[in-house]
Amino acid sequence: MNAVLAHSIVRSLCFVVLMLAVPVGAGWSATVEVYYSPDDAPLDRLATLYGHAHRYLYVAVYVLTSPRAVEAMVAAKKRGVDVRLITDRQRTEDVKQRTALHALDLAGIPIVVNKHDRLMHLKQVVIDDELNASGSMNHTTSGNRYNDERLDVITDHAITVKAREKFLAMWDDHNRYQAWDAH
Repeated sequence: MNAVLAHSIVRSLCFVVLMLAVPVGAGWSATVEVYYSPDDAPLDRLATLYGHAHRYLYVAVYVLTSPRAVEAMVAAKKRGVDVRLITDRQRTEDVKQRTALHALDLAGIPIVVNKHDRLMHLKQVVIDDELNASGSMNHTTSGNRYNDERLDVITDHAITVKAREKFLAMWDDHNRYQAWDAH
């Protein structure tokens, strides 16, 4: 009987130690919505989320050619949202990408490109410290309607703040990134 009681006490203590050792909160309360292309048209969902941005909309993406994404970013800028884009310098040579970037530039949206060609593969959106999205999908019509892609939309303050901090660290890293020259 004493052995059983001692074993129960040890198990209870181990459980308490485990509860104290594992942080509660960060990441545990997150809501994750998963969208697959082409079935779920994830870029359409993302463009809708751009419409809900109030303070900032930070986008880091390898390819951005979708007129819908461009329109949603420009609309956010017109509402007074701080909109910024990081993309791949080499991709700026593509006609569709240049067209999209020129439209964003004309709207006053600052664009930063990497100095390390073809290594910028991040696909991340951060909105208002509450929501971020990432996955394999570029912001293209093909990525939305034809390709096999995945987009995870995460609603969580702590995770989104971390994503914002990473975006801003990249934005401020003048050794790896530079302002895009529209000319």
